[in-house]
Amino acid sequence: MADIEFPFQDPSLPIEQRVDDLVSRLTLDEKVSQMVHSAPAISRLGIPEYNWWNECLHGVARAGIATVFPQAIGMSASWDKKLLYEVATVISTEARAKHHEFARHNDRGIYKGLTFWSPNINIFRDPRWGRGHETYGEDPYLTGEMAVAFIKGLQGDDPKYLKVVATAKHYAVHSGPEKDRHHFNAVVSKKDLYETYLPAFKKSVKEAKVESIMGAYNRTNGEACCASVTLLQKILREEWGFNGYVVSDCGAIDDIHAHHKLTQSPEESSALAVKNGCELNCGGTYNSLVKAVREGLISEDEINIAVKRLFTARFKLGMFDPEEMVSYAQIPYEVNDCEEHRKLALEMARKTIVLLKNENNLLPLSKDLKAITVIGPNADNLEVLLGNYNGTPSRYVTPLQGIRDKVSPKTKVYYTPGCELIGRSKHGFSEAISMAEGSDVVIMVMGLSPRLEGEEGEWGGEGDRTNIDLPGVQHDLIEAIYETGKPIVLVLTNGSALAINWEARHIPAIVDIWYPGEEGGTALADVLFGDYNPAGRLPVTFMKSLDQVPEFTDYSMKNRTYRYMKDEPLWAFGYGLSYTKFRYSNLKLNKTEISPTENVEIQVDVENIGKVDGDEVVQLYVSTPESPILAPIRSLQGFDRVFIRSGEKKIVKFTLKPEQFAVVDEEGRFMVMPGKIEISIGGGQPGFTDTIIDSFKVVGQPTRAE
Repeated sequence: MADIEFPFQDPSLPIEQRVDDLVSRLTLDEKVSQMVHSAPAISRLGIPEYNWWNECLHGVARAGIATVFPQAIGMSASWDKKLLYEVATVISTEARAKHHEFARHNDRGIYKGLTFWSPNINIFRDPRWGRGHETYGEDPYLTGEMAVAFIKGLQGDDPKYLKVVATAKHYAVHSGPEKDRHHFNAVVSKKDLYETYLPAFKKSVKEAKVESIMGAYNRTNGEACCASVTLLQKILREEWGFNGYVVSDCGAIDDIHAHHKLTQSPEESSALAVKNGCELNCGGTYNSLVKAVREGLISEDEINIAVKRLFTARFKLGMFDPEEMVSYAQIPYEVNDCEEHRKLALEMARKTIVLLKNENNLLPLSKDLKAITVIGPNADNLEVLLGNYNGTPSRYVTPLQGIRDKVSPKTKVYYTPGCELIGRSKHGFSEAISMAEGSDVVIMVMGLSPRLEGEEGEWGGEGDRTNIDLPGVQHDLIEAIYETGKPIVLVLTNGSALAINWEARHIPAIVDIWYPGEEGGTALADVLFGDYNPAGRLPVTFMKSLDQVPEFTDYSMKNRTYRYMKDEPLWAFGYGLSYTKFRYSNLKLNKTEISPTENVEIQVDVENIGKVDGDEVVQLYVSTPESPILAPIRSLQGFDRVFIRSGEKKIVKFTLKPEQFAVVDEEGRFMVMPGKIEISIGGGQPGFTDTIIDSFKVVGQPTRAE
């Protein structure tokens, strides 16, 4: 152990005491220097430089070779929080291995640290939002459950040290339009705020103990999110008891004066943000805090609070302790991108795949067909495997390669893109038609790519989509191949809903693989040829058209998502098919009449009555038909992905807590109201799949659930 010169260097002391000692030794200039994401070294105290900016949305990103898992929206389509926890555990393992290897070479630059700005848990309320594929979908409950699993996997379970820091973002009420995010004011009712936009953040804080929160660019109800007394002080710290640190989105502090026009200068913006609880600035605006202190806009004591919160996180990561004391520092670099992690990427990719249609059981295909034609601009494209905020795989398998690897050596596999991803040219149609005519089946890999949906500035664009149709001439190509009379399997790569109404009527088999990660092609082939039985479920509603969606800038939940949308969708949230059939029976509630403070225990028998082993995603929805307060049509409040062998029956159990059958009033309060509470359990929503429906009754006076 190195010689101890100062108390903050003594690992036997409590972290709070060590942090107090360290901060007491810093000058004002040094304190402020630590509040921007690229924090310089303080050599006189032996404190190395540290860059807070790192990303791991679906694998360690932007730091060289790493295992690339499916994009977040795809992992949510797995509806498997246990597997997501395993994925996050692997991500944090690779993160530790890479960080310590970088540090051994004194490489402490951007994307090399242990503070990760993931996950993105905003609600994907509108299919036009380009960053929706970074999220876990449109539902607050599903998003919250997946967020908790991911955060816990990242932060680890060591009693003393954090494995890495997770950051839940973007807090709050943030989901486009991208081009307006630097000046936009998201106006939202208290009801929608607490019912829809905050629950996943609340779970991240109270259940997952997330160490960090990132504020959003926009204003919410007039307050800049990164300087909001309502969001950061009243809700985050006072209501939820958050004791970590808050980081701004990149450049968001500058937006406060430059675009929101709430302040007049960088000094005023910085002071406002820090006073209201934003400790770290992605950007350089906080450098003006020294001047802000001199001008009396903020006190040094208030600066101290922020700096202590930041150093507390670094101490929790073990950055000021000898490596031999920190178990996570012993992870060997060789675990990065290892075969075991690749296998997990494959397992997750398989579980993300949603079978949307399978007319006359066209799927699974035989591996011994004479000839297969693979068509589509996304069939042999690395970009559509990776999504965004991604790492670099050392090896990857595209859909085309996965199909080639899977079929018999005697099967001929023809391939042509047929058309470009976007654009109007039909130059490749004739070749595609000729190949299709000579084949037994055609597999068309179409859809979107991260070029077409993403963050403002990515690929030089605004990020959002203006429509939800297939881009370019992709639909025309599908129609042309359909005219050949050959059976078609349509494979979609996408991060958001597509209005493929014609295809849904005419194409016999449709499979959604999202942006499936480095093993996406293998996973797809496993499903297409019957080596894996698909069980993914949609984490978003697929609309028939944008006519079913309110204005993009309208943050009211009226007519949004399955919870409030009254129109019939193309495919419903929670929808997905299997190669087998399941039967639900014997639904039991432990009580049919309860007080407003009691839990309800629920169980149901689920039997695989088909011929193929497979997973079933058991979903529990709650409705409150007698509520005098406006409530969702139905709301997901439980799910479990269960493997059931052919002919086997399993009992699946749920516990409903009062908050889960409460309704949210106009003041944002969760109220348990007397009356009938209806529950449905099945492989999807009632009306879109076979479900069992039962109810219980709440007796007593209206009671607050929290």
